[in-house]
Amino acid sequence: MRLAEAVRLADGYPAHVAGSLRDFLVSQDAICAWVAVAGEEIVGHVALHRRSSDAVVALASGQLDRPANRLGVVARLLVAPDNRRQGLGRLLLSTAEQEALARGLRPILDVVITHRMAIQLYETCGWVRAGAVTSRLRDGAELEEIVYFGPHPGPA
Repeated sequence: MRLAEAVRLADGYPAHVAGSLRDFLVSQDAICAWVAVAGEEIVGHVALHRRSSDAVVALASGQLDRPANRLGVVARLLVAPDNRRQGLGRLLLSTAEQEALARGLRPILDVVITHRMAIQLYETCGWVRAGAVTSRLRDGAELEEIVYFGPHPGPA
């Protein structure tokens, strides 16, 4: 929780949370998750999820000609502000991507359009911009997001 709170304070991520930050991190949609640890502190986190918003999944599924259950959504990528620029984000992103591929899933992710540092990370790691969507959340809020496909397509 300290990591999530620090990232939220520094970056405004997540942009919108229905419920608590704990609910955001501990999702029923998670297939698996990883953390990066420095000393005794958790300084990074990423998860692989089964789904994202309907708009994100529709765009990815349609463009990839792949059913939603063959997508692996990289989500909840967090790196502590004091531990950035050390390769942790890249490592966590790659770990989730490789797990998706190992499960026969095409890795995708979505990011709010105002999170420029995250967008820069994804693009420098070779993720391919697929398009933009407006996601409607359960509580009626809307988020403008960019959808990315992982740089390694994996199995068809």
